[in-house]
Amino acid sequence: MSDWTAFGRVDEDGTVYVKTAEGERVVGSWQAGAPEEGLAHFARRFADLVTEVDLTEARLNSGAADAGHSLTTIRRIRASLAEAHVVGDIDALAARLDKLASVAEEKAGEARAARDAARGEALARKTALVEEAEKLAAESTGWKTAGDRLKEILDEWKTIRGVDKKADGELWKRFAAARDGFTRRRGAHFASLDQQRKQAQGIKEELVAEAEKLKESTDFGTTANQLKDLMAQWKAAPRASKEAEQKLWERFRAAQDEFFTRRSEVFSARDNEQRANLERKQALLAEAEALDVDGDPKGAQAKLREIQAQWHEAGRVPREAAAGLERRLRAVDDKVREVMDSAWRRTSKEDNPLLAQMRSQVAEAEERLARAQAAGDARRIKEAEQALASKRQFLQLAEQAG
Repeated sequence: MSDWTAFGRVDEDGTVYVKTAEGERVVGSWQAGAPEEGLAHFARRFADLVTEVDLTEARLNSGAADAGHSLTTIRRIRASLAEAHVVGDIDALAARLDKLASVAEEKAGEARAARDAARGEALARKTALVEEAEKLAAESTGWKTAGDRLKEILDEWKTIRGVDKKADGELWKRFAAARDGFTRRRGAHFASLDQQRKQAQGIKEELVAEAEKLKESTDFGTTANQLKDLMAQWKAAPRASKEAEQKLWERFRAAQDEFFTRRSEVFSARDNEQRANLERKQALLAEAEALDVDGDPKGAQAKLREIQAQWHEAGRVPREAAAGLERRLRAVDDKVREVMDSAWRRTSKEDNPLLAQMRSQVAEAEERLARAQAAGDARRIKEAEQALASKRQFLQLAEQAG
């Protein structure tokens, strides 16, 4: 805070003076203590005025305050300076307030101009709405569309403020007359539609009956499309009488709600199950990716087969996750195959356990054929010959590959 006490003094009898360009004037008396304390007291009062001016200026510049209200505050403070019981640079504060008053007057003028422009715009908008309503009332035969548009016009009308009372009243009379004219013309039209309402009731009764037949369906995809189609037919059909329309709609909606609620419950349960399956497969995948394929390829191959069996038993997962999981598991499987193939190529025919196993199977097939021939069973002989030929062929291919 500036040292406002420099703009005042206290005489011997305790009278406090403030110094201005026009000379000194008395602002109070101080008998409670040292003269310096008295000056500080009246300086704090002046500092409060400065703070109020600072706040008023800040709110005016930021647009947070109404310019007219700010101007009133500025003028009040400015008028009070001549007799203010304060000690401080009153002349500088007065000059500052005069400048602020000019700024506030300018902003107040701009605000008035903006309000005038807004009133003009509001009047133009309401006039355009009235003219549109009058045209709809006189020409439109799209009863629902025109009726909906008139409601929209009314809703928009309620949002428009600032038109003077007289002009607003005249425009409202025109709008109300247009709306009433449309209502009468529409009423006359629908008065001749009783027979169509009866036909509409019959159509909608059929739609309700169809919806009620579908409400317990478990073919969710097909049935949902069928219900959507029924809804489209419902919307396209003419309206029945108000009472019949409401009752039929309640039945129709209830059938839809029952089906879609049940479908939602089934889908929710399925989603929960698939999320659990996803967690299981993620765990299996982590186990597969951790296999020591290079260090123990045969062990990794055996363990991978166990994991793959559990993988298929785990069931479906959410569609967006399935492809990524399968791709990562195939990558592990491809790595195991590659390592095993490499090991196979490095193994001699004599030491290859797979070839030894296949030779053993060929020998067993030969023994079965011999037993069948000894028994003279033609059917068994034929089957044994086919099995032996197949195993010899696989053995031959494996030996060539090795």
